[in-house]
Amino acid sequence: MGIPTGATVVYDDGTEETFEDVSLAEARADEGRVEYRYAYAADLLPGEPAGETGMWRYRALLPLEEGPIHYPLPVGGTPLVAAPGLRNRLQMPHLWVKDETRGPTGSNKDRATAMVLEHAMRAGAQTVSCASTGNVAVSLAVGAAAAGLRAVIFVPEQVAESKLALMRLAGATVLKVREGYDAAMRFSRRAAREFGWFDRNTGYNPATLEAKKTVAFEIWEQLGRRVPDVVVSPIGDGVTLSALAKGFRELVACGVTTGVPRIIGVQAEGCQPVKLAWERGGQVEPVEPKTIADGIAVGQPLSGAAVLRDVRDSGGAFVAVSDDAMVRAIGTLAASAGILAEPAGAAAMAGLEVALEAGLVSRDERVVVLATGTVLKNPIFPELPGAVHTVHADLDELRRALGV
Repeated sequence: MGIPTGATVVYDDGTEETFEDVSLAEARADEGRVEYRYAYAADLLPGEPAGETGMWRYRALLPLEEGPIHYPLPVGGTPLVAAPGLRNRLQMPHLWVKDETRGPTGSNKDRATAMVLEHAMRAGAQTVSCASTGNVAVSLAVGAAAAGLRAVIFVPEQVAESKLALMRLAGATVLKVREGYDAAMRFSRRAAREFGWFDRNTGYNPATLEAKKTVAFEIWEQLGRRVPDVVVSPIGDGVTLSALAKGFRELVACGVTTGVPRIIGVQAEGCQPVKLAWERGGQVEPVEPKTIADGIAVGQPLSGAAVLRDVRDSGGAFVAVSDDAMVRAIGTLAASAGILAEPAGAAAMAGLEVALEAGLVSRDERVVVLATGTVLKNPIFPELPGAVHTVHADLDELRRALGV
């Protein structure tokens, strides 16, 4: 099991403070994002052959005390898809999609939920809470149900009804907050302190970052223990991207690779506070989200400063994509890769096409695109290309319908 040896706090203005005492860093979680450090070495990473699969395979680099894993749902170990149709369509022979729609609730949020609930179960907690635009909420509702814990979830009033139904189906207590997501997050934090609940909130709980970094470890292993040239990631609160960056940095620190991939961060055109800060050369300023992609409709990203640092240090860049482009990308992933993604889950695919046009990515590079959430929880579809015919059970009618 991994024991952090220190931590760094990244504040909203981009400054950083290093702590040898982890508890002192954790006390600053309301002021900045906490990033743990470990005594890095190559033997902290699992050897070959694969053996144990899933996220817990990397427990030596996760903040866990010794002992068995109690969380009951399988998490991690999602496929890295090399889809011939998608490669041919984009003329990119070294393109992969990291398909995080394969988790228990069809989202990369399941990794962070598993880590937080593992901590909660070990601590004897009874109630776990969070704020969410949808995917974190569904993930916590389902995970808590499996773990035998109560979930209290704060969502914006305009939450997708399909996701709300899944939260309720899993037995969660849901509070709609009229003032929107940012207010829901602040309210959730206050309520957790007031009632002594275990707080799962992304960004504030450093375990969420640690869990999500395992995506980088899996990509490295799935590519034959090599890192790609480029990784394309959506940005909501920013933890998914920062976790990727941290995971690749830790591979370097462990001495198993010599460099990190360039990271392309993708935001919706109607909600791009980090990209605008990048272009201005200043701090991230809040915006009013206006996008159908609820998973990245975060006007004031908690990890905005860390994301700016991580993309800059990787030599990467930011792009913004329209709602229409995300909907088209849903169709591209479905028809060319067999991956069913929601708008936020397809944002990175849409962003790759923008990055190609802008010369930020070359078609011959080794590129990994993240698909972070399934369309099955939030059915938004492009114009459907598949043909539908109504026929009698007659071969002549079938031939006419098929044009053969």
